[in-house]
Amino acid sequence: MATAAARQSAPASAEELAAELAGAGEAGLRARVRGAGTKLRWAGDEPVGLELSTARLDRVVEHNAGDLTAVLEAGVPLARAQEQFRAEGQMLALDPPDGGAATIGGVVAANDSGPLRARYGGARDLVLGMRVALADGTIAKSGGKVIKNVAGYDLAKLFTGSYGTLGLILDVTVRLHPKPVTTATAFGASDDADALAAAATKLAALPLEADSLDAAWQQGSGRLLARFGGASAGDQAGVAAERMKEAGLEGVETTDDDDDLWAALRNAQRGTAVLKVSGRVTDLATAIRLTEGAGGSLVSRAAHGLSWIALDADDLARRATDVRDGLQPRPVVLLDGPAGLRGDFDPWGPIDVGALQVMRRIKERFDTHRIFRPGAYLGGI
Repeated sequence: MATAAARQSAPASAEELAAELAGAGEAGLRARVRGAGTKLRWAGDEPVGLELSTARLDRVVEHNAGDLTAVLEAGVPLARAQEQFRAEGQMLALDPPDGGAATIGGVVAANDSGPLRARYGGARDLVLGMRVALADGTIAKSGGKVIKNVAGYDLAKLFTGSYGTLGLILDVTVRLHPKPVTTATAFGASDDADALAAAATKLAALPLEADSLDAAWQQGSGRLLARFGGASAGDQAGVAAERMKEAGLEGVETTDDDDDLWAALRNAQRGTAVLKVSGRVTDLATAIRLTEGAGGSLVSRAAHGLSWIALDADDLARRATDVRDGLQPRPVVLLDGPAGLRGDFDPWGPIDVGALQVMRRIKERFDTHRIFRPGAYLGGI
């Protein structure tokens, strides 16, 4: 029996959107939030009755250049917002690998990030406040427009990374940073997983103040890259290069023409099937060996222990399972992946019973009627 297509809606205001949600709750419809559609399968692709688009909520409401803050509606493409910030010599330090298509609401809801996370943190560290629409049509707000902001219940941190399962993000207030005028990168290579991991650990422990520190591995060899920004970027890259040589890396170089290097690393976070590993810095060598055994490629935020393992061949479920088993008890979550893979491989993996109970209580509090997607995709929450 064919599944009925979801009704599409693109409200033009927060109030219209909240009214749509209230109506969906009364009608018992499941709802899904859609931005640019770049990550729709990250939290599962169960059928829904209503798909709510943020496409018309696309204003940069405020850009307070003097305070280094901005207010963005959820449907604003991140690339467009960055263009406006760049004109003032500023940036939002989020650089996920979406080629400019992703909306700020989608990036925050998925807690997506790129190499800049090494210095500036993830979305939770950059979002100061948020307005959301809840399942009953209520519009709630927390936070404000200042950097030091601790008043009230922090909805922004709760909704960041919630995958649209608790409510719909209407707008976010974000912290900005000065954009470096120049950058420079030091990089070195090794075909020994342990040597590359040891070098990454060594550099991560040094007070280098790198904007980005990533390790990458593909087809039997790897690289470590450290990027710096600002007037002293070249000198800092030179110091990092010396430390890489001392750590035993080969072919160490520096370059100030480094945009393509980092674009390639961001692109390596996407693929036919991508596993995100939330581990420790010391897990890198193990993750590399498992990646090699699975015939995949890896990119890692070497100072944080976060890695993305891309698999691009057949027998995905078995190879993804091998990676997860080898990294236990570290969380290994499926992001990108063909629909058929989710039937053979649990996208979330084992979840602590206590954590699952907390998630269920939060879900009950914010989405009592469970209209935001069916709960079966994550332990039945």
